[in-house]
Amino acid sequence: MGYRSILRQDAFAGRNVIVTGGGSGIGRCTAHELASLGARVYLVGRKEEKLQKVQAEIREDGGLAEYRVCDIREEDAVKAMVASIVAECGQVHGLVNNAGGQFPSPLAVISQKGWEAVVRTNLTGGFLVAREVFVQSMNRTGGAIVNITADFWGGMPGMGHSGAARAGMDNFTRTAAYEWGHCGVRVNAVAPGWIMSSGMDTYPDSFKAVIKKLKDAVPLKRMGHEAEVSGVICFLLSDAAAFVSGTNVRIDGAASQGNVAAWELPGKTPSQAWQGFHREVIPDVFKTDGN
Repeated sequence: MGYRSILRQDAFAGRNVIVTGGGSGIGRCTAHELASLGARVYLVGRKEEKLQKVQAEIREDGGLAEYRVCDIREEDAVKAMVASIVAECGQVHGLVNNAGGQFPSPLAVISQKGWEAVVRTNLTGGFLVAREVFVQSMNRTGGAIVNITADFWGGMPGMGHSGAARAGMDNFTRTAAYEWGHCGVRVNAVAPGWIMSSGMDTYPDSFKAVIKKLKDAVPLKRMGHEAEVSGVICFLLSDAAAFVSGTNVRIDGAASQGNVAAWELPGKTPSQAWQGFHREVIPDVFKTDGN
């Protein structure tokens, strides 16, 4: 069994798409879906062994995948990475700016080093990759970019560094969509809510206890799956979204639309999930919860 995408099988045939943070989580899932739809995927990340593993998975499934080891926080490294991809394939049709990371902490105890590390990864790095893809390829040939943000609209207590960076990426998305549109470049974003992704296993045990309760604050009564984010990303990269630019799509089961303190959510049966990813890996934190 291969990836079950809702899009047609050849939707990205002959197209080259870069996926940063492609070695795990949502990036890995998105890379698999794009490859299943005919794209040649370029996986980008800092850890070669993770990229090699995902490349092997995609090739085993019959897809096309290459990888580049790169720290997207380093400008010269990003320039060289994009240049090597353009030299190899000639044109970048799509970019998924997925790489990111953060750690739970109240604002009062975040050090300058910790703050800057998160902002550089979640905002500066995404800007650098998008800028170089535009300058080295898309300003001549057009293309589509999808940035990854989060539910920052009401603030992000406990992760203020990430919230600030994601809000910045949202604004960058809107500005780039306007400035680069004349070149045929579309720039959009998605804002995943609480998704059962591998990154959740990296948090400390104290925060994992919180993670297990998050579904109770979602109107759809469950966590999201990586494929439910990937499907929206692939749509935004596709021809069907040819007139969609400058928007940010929330993928959070309506969790951001209310407050359980003001409107209690009844305990109903969870909604049906879309689990199109045939190689989905459920995080350890959820394996005993029946999610």
